Amino acid sequence: MIRKTFPVPPLGCNCSILGDPVTKQAIVVDPGGAHEEILEEIRVLGLTVVTILHTHAHFDHFLASGEIKKATGANLCLHPEDRELWEMLEMQCRLFNVPYVPVPPPDYWLQDDEKIMLGGLEGSAFHTPGHTPGSMCFYFPDQNLVLSGDTLFRGGIGRTDLWGGDYRAIERSIRERLYALDEKTCVITGHGPETQIGLERESNPFISG
Repeated sequence: MIRKTFPVPPLGCNCSILGDPVTKQAIVVDPGGAHEEILEEIRVLGLTVVTILHTHAHFDHFLASGEIKKATGANLCLHPEDRELWEMLEMQCRLFNVPYVPVPPPDYWLQDDEKIMLGGLEGSAFHTPGHTPGSMCFYFPDQNLVLSGDTLFRGGIGRTDLWGGDYRAIERSIRERLYALDEKTCVITGHGPETQIGLERESNPFISG
């Protein structure tokens, strides 16, 4: 797999570009802002974006989605339980004093355990509610890789005091879905550094294994 992960403004969300080295098809996960930078990375990697995946519908994971879709024609995907949050994107931006960039409605509503196909690569979409009702993680077993969004961080977990947050739900999502993965699975978090499932199971101070 071709992978490029980098933080984007306004809040340092980790945007990831995942590509199939054979077909050169790509997925963009959480294009939170700086669409020109994201598009330039895609161009440098020589990839064609076919899908835009969102781990959830907070504005800092969504702001560049409209421009990326406009430039690539890719399908924009989100879990249906975050539909209300998507409808609140403009309000979210106002509350955080961030300029709102209009985003078109999702083209496709993801479901739990849905397959993600990227050329010859295959992954799964896990519904992991708690940070938001429709939070999702994207797991690629052959690459030993999971993109956890704001569900699990290195030494931390996602906030549950925002719209639709639920501590019991995020605890269940982490214990039953993420901590069930191989300990060597690399975790690309929604913000901050990467981690590993085994490390978080052993030492995460919020939810231990």
